[in-house]
Amino acid sequence: MSATATVVPHWIAGAADESAARWGEVTDSATGEVSARVPLASAADVDRAVRAAAEAARGWAATSLSRRTAVMFAFRQLVHEHRDELARIVTREHGKVLSDAAGEVQRGLEVVDFACGIAHLLKGEMTPQVSGGIDSYSLRQPLGVMAGITPFNFPVMVPMWMFPIAIAAGNAFVLKPSEQDPSASLLLARLFAQAGLPEGVLTVVNGDREAVNALLSHPQIAGVSFVGSTPIARHVYETASAHGKRVQALGGAKNHAVVLPDADLDLAADGLVSAAYGSAGQRCMAVSVAVAVGDVGDRLVEAVRTRLEDLTTGPGTDPASQMGPLVSSAHRARVAELVDSGEAEGAQVLVDGRGLTVDGHDGGHWLGPTLLDRVRPGMRVYDEEIFGPVLVVVRAESYPEALQLVNANPYGNGAAIFTRDGGAARQFEQDVVAGMVGVNVPIPVPMAYHSFGGWKHSLFGDLHVHGPDGVRFNTRGKVVTRRWPNPADRGIDLGFPVLS
Repeated sequence: MSATATVVPHWIAGAADESAARWGEVTDSATGEVSARVPLASAADVDRAVRAAAEAARGWAATSLSRRTAVMFAFRQLVHEHRDELARIVTREHGKVLSDAAGEVQRGLEVVDFACGIAHLLKGEMTPQVSGGIDSYSLRQPLGVMAGITPFNFPVMVPMWMFPIAIAAGNAFVLKPSEQDPSASLLLARLFAQAGLPEGVLTVVNGDREAVNALLSHPQIAGVSFVGSTPIARHVYETASAHGKRVQALGGAKNHAVVLPDADLDLAADGLVSAAYGSAGQRCMAVSVAVAVGDVGDRLVEAVRTRLEDLTTGPGTDPASQMGPLVSSAHRARVAELVDSGEAEGAQVLVDGRGLTVDGHDGGHWLGPTLLDRVRPGMRVYDEEIFGPVLVVVRAESYPEALQLVNANPYGNGAAIFTRDGGAARQFEQDVVAGMVGVNVPIPVPMAYHSFGGWKHSLFGDLHVHGPDGVRFNTRGKVVTRRWPNPADRGIDLGFPVLS
């Protein structure tokens, strides 16, 4: 363990809490050194945290919208002031380069911006005089305590897709970040407290499967948001919904980019390289499959291969690095094993990152950019989510064949098309079975005022994350029909109410 290793505690009832019978380790992804210890919450720890959150939720829900908004604006300013510190934490624990980490912080801030407008977003509707002396109106109210279970790949952005809207809407929120890179969540909780958020409204509980299952079954948790792999998303959805909770569980992805023969080849190659290898491919919106249509295949593969020769892989703190390490040695081994399987099943390994080493960082979790051609459905490297710096190329003879390939895949997170043909692009928008679509945009992550989410095995639940769906998920509707007493309205009538 590094001599500078620290403890990343829980944040319960507005204070750091190191209670734990079990501990995990946080590593510096570029060196492999242990940089921190993290307590792993038991079911009893989760219960204590949720009870404190439930107590805080009652007072927070009764707090005026103007006060809640003021706290959100103060939090936004503090995150802005600490954005560089947050990016450095992400780079140390996750491994992505600093510019990528800074972009993650910015995309999280955009959701805080959206949440600052909560007073407008919670406005109901009113219809006066629906009948004689009777008015009807709707309103939205918080649910109580919401929970978020977030992945390692976006330790700032994904939590901030969840808790700002939930809290602005009047809920308390319990966050269970990835135990692999939890430090950013702790800093966000401290900043929110500094902004004036009452104790217990935002809680951070570190942990693994035991903590997750305790949250999914806790009677005082009203709803659960999750981002992670599809098997765990399915478990989260089935378990939490069986316990009566509303759930939005975002699963894995196998994002395809269709490249038509008329595409701007330089734009397509630049986009594929950026989307496949940014953050070492550890993004749920990374393009992992390029579908080359017609005679564009050889030209596209060569354009991508040439660009990979110029990519620099190294520690995220080095300004010269364009791609950092993978998050852990175990994850690096899994990605390499999938490349092994693709090669064994007949794929052509055109660029091989399995042997990459970085001088002075022998313990880092390194795997360089990798490109496989002539991949087919049925190969593990195609069928499984890789979540690493690996792009596979599949050949299709025509647009209909390419579309069928994309739509047959069990994942439906994002899809993109590269073309100059507006008619083909519009047809793709309508035909593709995916929740987010890019036209000459390889990573179509929507802005905060739209909602993020996929289809098929990429989402379990009805509502997407942040944006308008985020407001709907974190509140419930109520309709009031109101009449003030009038002597003319008295009298018993056992018929079904009919307004007139």
